[in-house]
Amino acid sequence: MDPSALTDSDRLRLRRCVDLAAEALEAGDEPFGSLLVDADGTELFADRNRVAGGDATQHPEFAIARWAAEHLSPAQRARATVFTSGEHCPMCAAAHAWVGLGRIVYASSAAQLSAWAQEWGTPPGPVAPLPIQVVTPGIEVAGPDAELSAEIRELQARALGLR
Repeated sequence: MDPSALTDSDRLRLRRCVDLAAEALEAGDEPFGSLLVDADGTELFADRNRVAGGDATQHPEFAIARWAAEHLSPAQRARATVFTSGEHCPMCAAAHAWVGLGRIVYASSAAQLSAWAQEWGTPPGPVAPLPIQVVTPGIEVAGPDAELSAEIRELQARALGLR
């Protein structure tokens, strides 16, 4: 993905996602955070990972897709943007596409997370870390951001007890 496609406004929204990821970590969960913004720039919904309870589908991006399907028209969903601390997993990318949400902007990529996990000797997850555009080729994406992805790396390391 082309990080130069990120605007200053995108980076401000991604900062909030990183803060949500840190909040998730402080709550004993995996450090991921996301938000949904409408075409006018209004934040509509924000959430963080909630998988610590045992339901591995409780990703914030999946919660956004469900919320959007219930509260927004198809046209509103298509014009909305999802900002997230980490690139969508295949489950979340598929939910995003099925609901008809618009652009995705992420601070760190699935490739980065996979490389960090490999570096740290962490076993791979049960789902292949496919890029969003492999799962949903028609969705516009932007990311990662070098500075914010470095912060995500630190949060991920803390989650594993490496820091």
